[in-house]
Amino acid sequence: MKRFLSILMLFSITLATGCARLKDVGKLPAMTPAQSTSEFNAMMSPAIPERIERRRRADAASLWSRGRRSLLGDHRALVRGDILTVVIQIDDKAEISNTSSRSRKGGETMGIPQFFGIPQRVDSALPDGASLGSAVETNSTSSSTGTGTVRRKEKLTLRIAATVMDVLQNGVLSIQGSQEIRVNYEVRELLVSGFVRPADISRQNEITYDKIASARVSYGGRGQISDVQQPRIGQQVADIILPF
Repeated sequence: MKRFLSILMLFSITLATGCARLKDVGKLPAMTPAQSTSEFNAMMSPAIPERIERRRRADAASLWSRGRRSLLGDHRALVRGDILTVVIQIDDKAEISNTSSRSRKGGETMGIPQFFGIPQRVDSALPDGASLGSAVETNSTSSSTGTGTVRRKEKLTLRIAATVMDVLQNGVLSIQGSQEIRVNYEVRELLVSGFVRPADISRQNEITYDKIASARVSYGGRGQISDVQQPRIGQQVADIILPF
C-alpha cells in the first residue's frame, strides 16, 4: 500500500509539473519587469544624508564645483543607486600533468656447501635434486606506474551595468547587476554581484571582475533551447533512485 501511494504521489508531482510547463507552449518566455528588481529599489531609495551633506560642504569651500554634473566632478559610482560598468574578461587555462614510475628488484641466495661434512650426510637422505648446497633462494620484483592529466580552459567576455546596492561601514560598495536578452524563444540571463572598493573604479566608471570581492557571475538562459537540453523530470528522478 505504501509503495502504491509513493508511486501515486510521484505521478501527481510529475503531472503537475508538466501541466505548469504546458501553459508556456507557443509563448515567448517572460522577462523580469525592471521595476521589480532590487536594482530599481536601490535607485529609488535616497543616498545617506551624511555623505551628501559632507560633499556639499566640501564644494562650498572650493573654487571649482565638484558636483556630479560638473566638468571636473567625479562621475564614478559612490552612493546607493549609482551605476557602474562591470567588465568581465575571463580567459583561464590550466594544465597539470603528472607521471610517476617505480621499479624494484631483489634476489637472495644462501647455501651451505661445506660445514664439517654435515651437508653431504644430509644430502644422502634428501630426495633427488635436493641439496643443502643452495639451501635458500629468494627473488622479488615490484613495479608501479601512474599517470594523471588535468586540462581546463574557460573564456568569457561580457560587459554589464551594475547598481550600487549599499555602502558598507568601511566604504566598500555592494553592487548587483542583471541583464536579460530575448532572442526568438530563448532568454539569456546575466547576473553579477560582489563588493568593490571605490578606489578600484576607473575614471571611465568601470571595474574589472578581478577586482570584485566575492564575485558571483552567472550566465545562462531559459526557453525552448534550454528546455530541450535538460533531461526529462522522470529521467532525473530515475537517475537518483535507481541503484544501477
